[in-house]
Amino acid sequence: MTQLVLVHGFMGGSAQWDGYVDGLAGQFDIIAVDLPGFGKRAHLQPIDSIGGYADWVIQHLRSLGVDRYHLLGHSMGGMIAQELALRDGERIDQLVLYATGAIGVLPGRFETIEDSKRRAAEDGPAATARRIAATWFLHREAADGFEQCAAIAAETPLVSMNAGLDAMSSWSAEQNLERILQKTLVFWGDCDRTYPWSQIEMLWKTIPSASLAVVPGCAHAVHAEKPDMFQRLLSDFLH
Repeated sequence: MTQLVLVHGFMGGSAQWDGYVDGLAGQFDIIAVDLPGFGKRAHLQPIDSIGGYADWVIQHLRSLGVDRYHLLGHSMGGMIAQELALRDGERIDQLVLYATGAIGVLPGRFETIEDSKRRAAEDGPAATARRIAATWFLHREAADGFEQCAAIAAETPLVSMNAGLDAMSSWSAEQNLERILQKTLVFWGDCDRTYPWSQIEMLWKTIPSASLAVVPGCAHAVHAEKPDMFQRLLSDFLH
């Protein structure tokens, strides 16, 4: 069975997929990673660069004996996936860049990286997790998947939040997009508050073999907001 590797984003973890990819489990051997400092590996020392996370994922997959795989990266995980496409490209069959972009620090970001660090230190991980997780859903705290998502985010220690912010602040892939040669699906919810259309359009129009899927009425967590549509679109693309 073909292996499908899922890489979560900032303040995420492998548990964020629980109950949302069951329809894909019968079609693919799913490997959902937990990056160092996040999710089930929250106790480990985090990494402060996107490239460093990509190298860690490669080593992790080698330790599991994974030789060829499809790859999906969500949000910060989509940045890591772009690096993986360049560093481990001969082993990646197809690529899904989900709710992500090619620039670590977005123009017009809602607050600076330093402000995000300061607020996290003042408010603490739990409050920060709920504040940020709410922005990932169209209906914020009222969304069905919010509590599960916020609970996973709350597992992230402050040191990992800071490391993730540092990793994104120093990263850009604009100059490398044309080197991503895998058949790629750029996947986005049209109400995403984190990544604007300009970032999605850049991926879609610059990666040579890119297709686009836009899901209406969703924000940053399409897999939790419209899981059936999420799985149908992924299945169609990967097959």
